[in-house]
Amino acid sequence: MDQLALLFALLLGALVSVPVGDRLGVPAPVLMTLFGGVLAVADFVPNVNIPPELILPGLLPPLLYAAVRRTSWRQFTTNKRPILTLAVALVFVTTVCVAFVAHAIVPGLSVAAAVALGALIAPPDPVAATSVAGQLGLPRRLVSVLEGEGLFNDVTAIVLYHVAIAAAVSGLFSPWKAGLALVLSAVVAVAVGLLLGWGANRVMDLLGDPTLQIGLTLLVPYASYVLAEKLQGSGVLAVLTTALYLSEYATGADDVMTRLAGHTFWDIIDTLVTGVAFGLIGLELHNAIRTASGRWGELLGWAAAVAGVVIVVRLLWLLPATWLTKRLHARRDVEEEIPTSWRETVVMWWSGMRGVASVALALAIPLETDAGKPFPDRDEIVFIAFGVIVATLVIQGLTLPWLVRRLGVQADSEREKEYEKELAVRAAKAAKRRLREIEQVEDLPEELSEQMLRQAFDIGIRISPDMGEEERREAQHQRAKRLKRIRRIQGEMLSAARHEVLAARSEPGMDPEIVDRILRHLDVRSLR
Repeated sequence: MDQLALLFALLLGALVSVPVGDRLGVPAPVLMTLFGGVLAVADFVPNVNIPPELILPGLLPPLLYAAVRRTSWRQFTTNKRPILTLAVALVFVTTVCVAFVAHAIVPGLSVAAAVALGALIAPPDPVAATSVAGQLGLPRRLVSVLEGEGLFNDVTAIVLYHVAIAAAVSGLFSPWKAGLALVLSAVVAVAVGLLLGWGANRVMDLLGDPTLQIGLTLLVPYASYVLAEKLQGSGVLAVLTTALYLSEYATGADDVMTRLAGHTFWDIIDTLVTGVAFGLIGLELHNAIRTASGRWGELLGWAAAVAGVVIVVRLLWLLPATWLTKRLHARRDVEEEIPTSWRETVVMWWSGMRGVASVALALAIPLETDAGKPFPDRDEIVFIAFGVIVATLVIQGLTLPWLVRRLGVQADSEREKEYEKELAVRAAKAAKRRLREIEQVEDLPEELSEQMLRQAFDIGIRISPDMGEEERREAQHQRAKRLKRIRRIQGEMLSAARHEVLAARSEPGMDPEIVDRILRHLDVRSLR
């Protein structure tokens, strides 16, 4: 098996791990890590040979962009206090604690290298946490905070990591210059992110075609990351800024095809890149075995100690931080989504799994210093990082579902239904208002006007069938049943139409492009 065949194996595993994980009740990222570990010990599988400088820009931009598409700027601003408490303060604290312990127990490990180790394993992985949390039906407030923490903690950790690596490589460190570099990195990143977001939005208007617009969204995250890094800014923060800008302004309410196709496209990219990234974590077992040859006890002890520090520090930080946030929340009229009980706090603590960012940063450690010497203790740092990642990802990932069931932490389904019903009512009322405006301008026949009014209400029914129970009670309940029956019959009719058009594709003289265009039209009709 060569490198290309290995890549295809990981891509196939990324697809298969999703349904297999659903059946087994195991998160797909955990399965891919285990799959990568199995490949790592197989004799016919080659060692992964990826240049360290290509790992971060290759993996992080699409993963970050896909994650931001599931959230909004409003969600971040609403939860800014708990997110900043976790994404900035906790990353600093974890980095310091890990650096202190690693410097004390690993002989000869420099302070700069220890800080680099602390920074690269400090941030919990947003992909792992949300993948696991999304399958467990956790309260939306917890998922929101985990998503925000996972996205923004990479910014803090990567800046600390680069400062520590620069100090270890050059042998020079200035706290004043490091602090200034942190501020400038954030300013440059936000400027680059906003500029590219604005420019991409204008180019999308120029392109017009949904296929070209979606293709542009694949290029923009990479461009934002690379440009920010070239200008000494934070590539991660630049990607986040660009993605948030485009999620707010790029797609209009009537860009139906762009939204539908873009959602599917980015789901595919997210699944494939995530699978490859977690597969690479498992494949690092090959290098870990080579590093630990004859030193298993010593290296495993160091990894266990650092993993214990990471887990304990998160718990000791979350308990008082959650209590303080709840106190401030009670004093102010705010809508922050925070853990409301000790059970939710425990679940949030155990969701702090490390993953893609940590392994990418570990593998990106330079091989040599500026003096041409090997980077000090690089193999030991990578082994410890790998041990922490596996311990948190596999152990916590596999036990989190049991913990959630044991503590009885579940989403408030009734509240979610109320939100859904409220939005359904608003959508129906907006449609009715627009109908009244049209009636003032155009002379609509009474029969057509009544039909359009019924369809306006049907918009709400399609979103939330329970909406009908609040208006006209039994009559609307019957209408909902009738609408469901109509939709079933329409679905069967459209299915028959699609089969007939698809069969025509193989007929002599039939143009496949025309067939595909008609099929797209029928597919869109089926989604309405």
